[in-house]
Amino acid sequence: MGKTLTKLKDLAARAGRWLGLAQPSPARATTAVVSDRFDDMTWREIYDQAPALRDLADDLNDRFDHTGDLIRDLVLAAFKAAPRLRGRSDMDPSRRVNHQVVEAMLTSPEYEELHRETVGDPYAAAMAVLAQAEALRRLLEQTREAQEKGQEARDAQQDAVSAAQAVADALARAGETEDAKGTVPHGSAAAVDQAIEGAEQADEAARGAEQSAGQALAAVTPAIRTAIRRATALAAEAAREEDALMRAWGLGPGQLERMSFEERARLAERLRTGRLADFVDIVGRFRMMAVGERARRVENAPGELVGITLGDDLSRLIPSELPNLAVPVLRSVFAARYAEASLMLYDSRGEQNTGQGAIIACIDTSFSMDIPLGADGTTGEAWAKACALALLDQARQSKRDFVGILFGSATELSVHRFPAATVHPIDRAIDFAETFFGGGTDFETPLTAAADLLEEEFNEAGRARGDIVFITDGECEVSEEWMHRWNEVKRQLDFRTFGIAIGNGASTGTGSVLDALCDNLRNLTELADPRAAADLFRLI
Repeated sequence: MGKTLTKLKDLAARAGRWLGLAQPSPARATTAVVSDRFDDMTWREIYDQAPALRDLADDLNDRFDHTGDLIRDLVLAAFKAAPRLRGRSDMDPSRRVNHQVVEAMLTSPEYEELHRETVGDPYAAAMAVLAQAEALRRLLEQTREAQEKGQEARDAQQDAVSAAQAVADALARAGETEDAKGTVPHGSAAAVDQAIEGAEQADEAARGAEQSAGQALAAVTPAIRTAIRRATALAAEAAREEDALMRAWGLGPGQLERMSFEERARLAERLRTGRLADFVDIVGRFRMMAVGERARRVENAPGELVGITLGDDLSRLIPSELPNLAVPVLRSVFAARYAEASLMLYDSRGEQNTGQGAIIACIDTSFSMDIPLGADGTTGEAWAKACALALLDQARQSKRDFVGILFGSATELSVHRFPAATVHPIDRAIDFAETFFGGGTDFETPLTAAADLLEEEFNEAGRARGDIVFITDGECEVSEEWMHRWNEVKRQLDFRTFGIAIGNGASTGTGSVLDALCDNLRNLTELADPRAAADLFRLI
């Protein structure tokens, strides 16, 4: 080491570098996404309300380091409208793998697609991270060595700071022994030299650890980018699917925001695993079609021309009336006939919305309704219940009661009532959609129940002219006595019956039971397109 210096000023000059390093420095960041106190509050609320997110954090923390900070960064990156990433040099070395993961997500092409689904939605942001859980586990396993190297670099930096502090302490002790000539005892000077040597070694070790950590991170960066792109794409797809699922069931952002995290998660799981989970597309298509048909519906709109009538609607004048306006002597005659509403006009028959009472959907849930029809695999049950859910929307829009009647054999009946004056939780509609008997087919029981409900409504509220939509794929005889009572009740309550026969199992010809029961009957053999029932949503 050479001759030991004994002048305090010489020792101080040699220790000067380490004295600066011994000063407290601001702690480096442990999170990659820049946040303020409102973001911190949002994160805490999300974490507290999302047990699945807490379970994921606990699971990852059992095997890897600093994963809680990573999950927080990923959630905020998905939630914030314009997330900002810290510089890598501002990060604690032990969190630089986290920084690289978040940077890879924010710069990936797939992030923009995911962000559209999650921005401003705490639930969607948390679910996006949960959708990446398996990918994160594999990624953290792949980056374990880089993570360990980062931790070693952090520890080495702390050791270097401690060694620099040891130099400052040794110099301070030496200063206490300084004599009038500025000289310190040999032992005190040797202690300073030894501390400086330790600081140099610690600094060299810190630089080596930093370099090693940088190399390890660079080695896994391509793998991180590939894995995160794939995970982000999967999360975006999951977010889109859940959004489509909710929209298909008529749930808008406002309704979802009022639900707690657990309620929304349970609802999503139920919709994904219910009987109609595989037929979300047709449920959504029915709702969209029904909205379009309601927009087209105009009461007393001109439609099919059926003859000539008298009136004063100049837009429907027949051509032979127009010459009267061109002959001066006939104009007064034209004016007189116009005043008397006796001009000859085209007569037309328009589509009219005549229903006032409840809308009742009677859905056959016999075993054959669960058999796929057509190339897309849609079952009669799926089509019928999608139609019924759209009719439920129709009833809400028209402020009419809705009743869903699910039937099978004579003893199998399930009645689901949705009064217009009541707000119904989505669970009730799901209960209706999930009910399935799988037995035989009986017409009298459900139609009797429907007629009784319409009669009850008439007696209690004075509303007649209800509508029954009867959907089946089977045949069933009815007794002459029952048919007589049916016709009598129908005459008294003035309701309409729309029949839909699915597949080829039900007879719809003249003289068939369905033909006798229904005012409007159609047969469907292709279920992929809901437009076959489009006119129902203009007539009902």
